[in-house]
Formats: sequence, C-alpha cells, structure tokens
Amino acid sequence: MNNSFILEAVNLHKSFKSGNKNLHVLKGIELKVNQADSLSIVGPSGAGKSTLLHILAGLDKPSEGKVFLEGKELSKFSDEELAKIRNKKMGFVFQFYHLLPEFNALENVILPALISQQKRDNGSLKNKGMELLKEVGLTKRYNHRPSQLSGGEQQRLAIARAIVNSPEILFCDEPTGNLDSQNGEEIMGLLLKLNQQNGMTILIVTHDIELARKTKMLIHIQDGKIMS
Repeated sequence: MNNSFILEAVNLHKSFKSGNKNLHVLKGIELKVNQADSLSIVGPSGAGKSTLLHILAGLDKPSEGKVFLEGKELSKFSDEELAKIRNKKMGFVFQFYHLLPEFNALENVILPALISQQKRDNGSLKNKGMELLKEVGLTKRYNHRPSQLSGGEQQRLAIARAIVNSPEILFCDEPTGNLDSQNGEEIMGLLLKLNQQNGMTILIVTHDIELARKTKMLIHIQDGKIMS
C-alpha cells in the first residue's frame, strides 16, 4: 500500500447476523486519508458510519477488505500490538464521553499516559494534564469529578484525555451528539484547532451536516456505500 496515506481502506465490507437475516452494513468502502486531513462522515442513521469508524480504528474487524495505518495492515497485528498502537497513535472521542466517574478531571486526562507507561514522572505527567485542561478551558475544574461537570465540559475533558499521548489520528464518533448547538460548535472548533494548529488527523462521524462542512473533506454514506 501507499505509505503516503496515514489511513487507507480497501474494499471494506461488514455483515452482521440478525436472527435469520444477514445484514450487509458496509458494501465495498474505499477511502484514503492523508496526514493532517480533517474528514467528516455523514449519512442517515443505520448507514454504517460508526461501524466504518470503528473498523478504521481497529476496534472492529471487517468481514472482507483491509485497513492500512501508515501502510501497515491492521489485521496483521496481534490484539496486544493493536492495543499498543491505539494507545500510542490513536485518540478516541465518543458521544457518551466514557469518563471514569471515580476519578477527577485531571486523573481522567492522564490515565491513558499512565497505561502506556511512556511517562513515569508523575509530576511531569500532572503538568501535562494541567496544560491540556487549560487548552480545553477546564483549568479551574481539574479537581471536579465528571458528575460535577456539564455535558460540554465532559466532552472537552474527553478530548483532553484523547490527546494526552499526542496521537497522530483522532477518531470522533458523534462528539456533538449529546450537546446543544452552542456547545456543539465549541467542541467542533476545538477539534478543528487540533487539526489546524497541531497537524492532527481527525475523522469525525456526525449527523450535523453544518458542522461537517467545516472539515476539509466530507463523505456521505448511504446503504453502506460512499455516495459522494
């Protein structure tokens, strides 16, 4: 595969069993993403948007086809190797935040770095966590638990956590889906800032076409195929 693409999908198919039926969710998806691109994936509910994102991120496997990250096929890696790749090279932002309720904001942010064991200096790690909280406007909320934060604040916290290991690519599954329009625009602005100022490649699944149009690329999925 061409190593100039940070991410490439070749003839992706995905099927699920539902009772006696076989649901063909993805039907031959082809996609190439360059380093520092920003890409939105839009389409109706059930079109396969989130399924595609999860396969591109190595969180799910295609029924047929291949995904390449920096020219290397994801299916060739063991589960352990994939976990390390996701921790080091990828960041994830989901609609429902997935923050750990028993930890405060700062602890939630630095957790992926602790898992990676890249940073053993807790003082240095906390400093980086505070820098990221400042970047997302949560400096004064560092000691608050997720339940004490608004929806917009929780999503900003989730973004800070997703980028603590300086990932090359950030996958976002409906990151504004639970937010009002103002908070949604603020989150989208933050994601685009990461792309434009930090050169982070960003893939966003969203139902909001107006927000999607702010990324450099936009693809529309319908009935498991890229329509435009």
